[in-house]
Amino acid sequence: MPRIIPINALKNTATISKFVEESNEPVFITKNGYGSMVIMSIEVYEREIAKNQVINLINDSLKDKNNQSAKVDATLFINDMKAKYGK
Repeated sequence: MPRIIPINALKNTATISKFVEESNEPVFITKNGYGSMVIMSIEVYEREIAKNQVINLINDSLKDKNNQSAKVDATLFINDMKAKYGK
């Protein structure tokens, strides 16, 4: 469930900072009853950025899947990745 607080609650910065740090999701700020902004901890921000990057990689992969010239043998690909990243 999203956490929503009014903008006037931002006056108490120590409490809001603790609230945001303890929250595992973005906190929505309202102004006059309408959404105004979003604040989040660095950990939540980094997680959301990582999710976005994964989504972009998946979408790029799906596009490449339909491109005949981009197809690569799976065994060759895995061996190349093992050689490149050592796993």
